[in-house]
Amino acid sequence: MLRTSSPVLQSIREKVEAGERLSFDDGLTLYSDAAPLPEVGELANLVRERKNGNAGYYNINTHLNPTNVCVYRCTFCAFRADLRSAKGYLMDEEQVRARGQEAVDNGCTELHIVGGLHHQAKYEWYRGVISTLHESFPELHLKAWTPVEIDWFSRQTKKPIRAVLEDMIDAGVGSLPGGGAEIFHPEVRNKICEHKADSSRWFETHRNAHQLGLRSNCTMLYGHIEQAYHRIDHLIRLRELQDETGGFQTFIPLAFHPDNTGLSHIKKPNALMDLRTMAVSRLMLDNIAHMKAYWIMLGIGTAQCALAYGADDIDGTVRHELIYHDAGAETPEILTVEQIRQLIEEAGREPIERDTLYHRVEREGNTWRTGEAIAAAK
Repeated sequence: MLRTSSPVLQSIREKVEAGERLSFDDGLTLYSDAAPLPEVGELANLVRERKNGNAGYYNINTHLNPTNVCVYRCTFCAFRADLRSAKGYLMDEEQVRARGQEAVDNGCTELHIVGGLHHQAKYEWYRGVISTLHESFPELHLKAWTPVEIDWFSRQTKKPIRAVLEDMIDAGVGSLPGGGAEIFHPEVRNKICEHKADSSRWFETHRNAHQLGLRSNCTMLYGHIEQAYHRIDHLIRLRELQDETGGFQTFIPLAFHPDNTGLSHIKKPNALMDLRTMAVSRLMLDNIAHMKAYWIMLGIGTAQCALAYGADDIDGTVRHELIYHDAGAETPEILTVEQIRQLIEEAGREPIERDTLYHRVEREGNTWRTGEAIAAAK
């Protein structure tokens, strides 16, 4: 029996205990100041432990951002660069292969690949990033390209999204990251990223990916100009696609970092907002197995706390993360496996290494193999 006692949460508490789905209005209640955060967290923790027990998952991964030059000028982005900017770069095949070698040498199971939409880079260059890595390091799982990039490739090649995805699978893509979601509601999306792929293209990409057998993640960027009803609308749209396809494996709430962006006047969300968003997401997304507390964005302390507010995953070692550090993230660029395991244990959870598709990893040093699949309860 839960210890929550706030009258405003009574009907929600009864639904959660019974395993019933929460409504849009329930989501707004959970975000209201009248709903005590510790009690919202307790409800989220109940769901978290039903699905994932006491596990705290992590992986050993490296990031690859092959270019930061981008045709779009999203208000919230500090990573992008203009074509002729001194900050801009475009990696060549040797640099891409070197990053893959570094990942393998450090025991990574995954490369997380996203980047800018370079004005002059052809589709073949983007495909070549994947094929080069897959041919050179077939043991690495390549989690690559957001729907924003897939949409761009579709425009470049004048081919449907599904055809682009099929070609990327052939090149070696193993799953899709969840980026580019930002906030789906047009009231917000049209203000912070009006020119890039809209929500319908985002959902079309993930729907097709799921139909082709690719698993994917999903995200929400919060703490900028959006309101609670925009966030709940966002979560319910994700829940509806998951009802349809079952292809999302992890949700990652992404805290906005304002430094060096067009929204630098906005104060970034505090830890209380971070924990509430994690908890509300766990409660609303009843059909997505895993919730990730991305320590790069949340900070290590808040990520630890989030393991009691609905999160069951802490992400990974995260070598070479640029996008959020360019926006002012003060977290380390990398954590060691020992540090990750320690922070999970300090939170009272059992650290379990997993691969991208949520199989246990059996490891001896940098030598590893895929173990049994991790099945979250429904």
